Amino acid sequence: MLAGLAAFRQWGRADSLTLLLCLAAVAFGYLAAWWDLREKRVPNRLTAAMAGLWVLILVPHLFLRTEATLPVLVQGLLGAALGGGVFLLVYLISRRGLGGGDVKFMAAAGLYLGIAGVLPTMLCGSVLAALTGGILILCKRMGRKDSIPLIPFLYVGMLLTIFFR
Repeated sequence: MLAGLAAFRQWGRADSLTLLLCLAAVAFGYLAAWWDLREKRVPNRLTAAMAGLWVLILVPHLFLRTEATLPVLVQGLLGAALGGGVFLLVYLISRRGLGGGDVKFMAAAGLYLGIAGVLPTMLCGSVLAALTGGILILCKRMGRKDSIPLIPFLYVGMLLTIFFR
């Protein structure tokens, strides 16, 4: 429902490219969150399809509206580099405390969110995951060594970022 509200909020004030990218990000984010909750992993083909659809959306727009699409392309590539890069760094430093699927998902989501949207998404998602993990540990529902899937929290962060953009 929040995903529908986020897309609806963008409907009246966004151009067709921005709206299409928001809808695709919301749909792929939902699939990745569902898969991560269910399987505790995200398949490579899902993140590859997410990146591939971004290319398929942007290529026609590059031919039709080059000047308007180039900034979206650059912002998306920078968002993917920042989102994937930060999560890759955390993945390497934490010795796999963060999953590889989280890294790939954040890189693909960065394409859609752009450099301005990827940082709030990572911050909101990480804070929500930390709060939830802390509450679950305090309630003795999980131990300190247990893991929780991160992508559902990143998805909520993505929805909040899209909604309040």
